Amino acid sequence: MKRNSRMRSAILLFLAVFAAGAQADEGDPRQYVEEARGIAQEFAAELKGELEKAIEEEGASRAIGVCGEAAPDIGARLAGETGWAFGRTALRVRNPRNAPDSRERAVMTSFQQQHAEGIELQGMERIGIVEEGGLRYVHYMKPIPTQQVCLTCHGGDVKGPIQEALAKRYPADAATGFQEGEMRGAFTFIKPLEGR
Repeated sequence: MKRNSRMRSAILLFLAVFAAGAQADEGDPRQYVEEARGIAQEFAAELKGELEKAIEEEGASRAIGVCGEAAPDIGARLAGETGWAFGRTALRVRNPRNAPDSRERAVMTSFQQQHAEGIELQGMERIGIVEEGGLRYVHYMKPIPTQQVCLTCHGGDVKGPIQEALAKRYPADAATGFQEGEMRGAFTFIKPLEGR
């Protein structure tokens, strides 16, 4: 996905998603949680399937291209179907175009802190309303846990042809050295709320 410039510069007014006694209204992001959660699961499952297939059929070095090419294609298709704009970001990025803005960085830092305190990444998410220039958006983020399939290109023992392919395609790569279960990055989705 091309990163939305509005997403980068927006001021996020995070709301307490599960505040006790709060009533959902059209400015309350809670009404979008299930929709965003389902789309995130679909995106992650489809990308994982593409990666596993590429590794099995063409070898591990092919996974580098799949992650860089399939993810935007999956995101574009889902965006057309759902109205959500999709992206991936991380505190340690492989592709500089996926670098987080300050809001995304703060959310991922919060995810990491919660994980260090023993909270499972799979249950974490953040949703809020972004306001910019009179326009409003729902913004949803969910951490991406490092799975076994991710270690092929993001683990601590990346060598040989994979390391060479990464250096050629992503010379500023900072996205290796992960262990299974660590936060690899986060999905970051927005949906416009014009007219609401």
